[in-house]
Amino acid sequence: MTLDADVIVLGAGPAGSAAAFHLAARGRRVIQLEKEGPGRGKPCGGGMAASVQQWFPFDLRPAIDQVIRQVRFTWCLEDPVVAELPGDAPFWIVRRRVLDDFLASQAADRGVDLRYGRTATALSRQGDRWQVTDGQGQQLEARGLVIADGSSSRFAAEQGLGPARPRYAATVSVEVEGTPTPADVAHFEFGLVHHGFCWAFPRSGGYSIGVGTFIGQQEADANAVLARMLPSLGLDPEAGERRPGQLRIWDGHHPLHGDGVVAVGDAASLCDPFLAEGLRPSLRSGCAAASAMDDWLAGDNLALAGYSQTMRKEWGDSMAWGKRIAQVFYRVPRVGYQLGIKRPTAPKRIAQILSGEMGYGDIAQRVIRRLLFQRG
Repeated sequence: MTLDADVIVLGAGPAGSAAAFHLAARGRRVIQLEKEGPGRGKPCGGGMAASVQQWFPFDLRPAIDQVIRQVRFTWCLEDPVVAELPGDAPFWIVRRRVLDDFLASQAADRGVDLRYGRTATALSRQGDRWQVTDGQGQQLEARGLVIADGSSSRFAAEQGLGPARPRYAATVSVEVEGTPTPADVAHFEFGLVHHGFCWAFPRSGGYSIGVGTFIGQQEADANAVLARMLPSLGLDPEAGERRPGQLRIWDGHHPLHGDGVVAVGDAASLCDPFLAEGLRPSLRSGCAAASAMDDWLAGDNLALAGYSQTMRKEWGDSMAWGKRIAQVFYRVPRVGYQLGIKRPTAPKRIAQILSGEMGYGDIAQRVIRRLLFQRG
């Protein structure tokens, strides 16, 4: 038996569920496949700008675990710089399993046919329709397809969406129980990690802590980093289960659309290559893709190309500068910390970037020129 829909969404992460919700809200018949079950965990810091609320008609606060009001930067746990974040609630911390389930439930409430435990094993374009076969051998058909299967996407590059050879940052994440003090400060530590940084985000009842390496494919010695980072927070150096992962980071402008298909979120390689922000671009891409797909289904043949242009303008142009900053900063991080993070205006600018008020392009030329001059 072949099941029919207007759009099939592959994946029920933030990007996939955002796209599914908005398509269903526009009256489209949507089938959404998710290979995992509800309540799945995922290595993720869980930080996102509160500005994402503007893209949804429902309140996101039930999925929010902690509100961040300050960001603290350190070099080898010393030489701190503290930035006050602008606005009433500029940066949120979420638990991914809570956020993912919340967004998926909102999509299901709008009429999305959400199927957990279903993996897409094959897809093909037949005439003007997509055919998708799931892991149980059932065939699905739809005019439109949204690829939202995450950093390990097997279908995005296959369909010519995003980079043919994605670039990854290596990560190790750990959830640790405890009592964050203070509870509204996010930590970024740059000196302990070669070619990367360590983050510690407070959440209800503990911390979400991670180590990321952003140049090359080598992994940091996460255990050695955590053995120093955890005690600085009053935690046991061996606490928590280490979970390795990869971030599929932005690596140049590429088409994110094809014939009746778009890639969104991590599958589209949208993660920030400097500060590793992934949730905001995932949610924005899901919302923008839904609008474009709806217009395309209504007969606008240029709508999907417009989605690629929207993501380039709203995200990619800033990330192009973010990549340049990362390439210079993480190769000479001590210089970067002194000339970038510790400059009088830098904390405010970074806070504005994290809150979504500013892009890297607004600061990049001066930052890169300053770092390159110092290196020379």
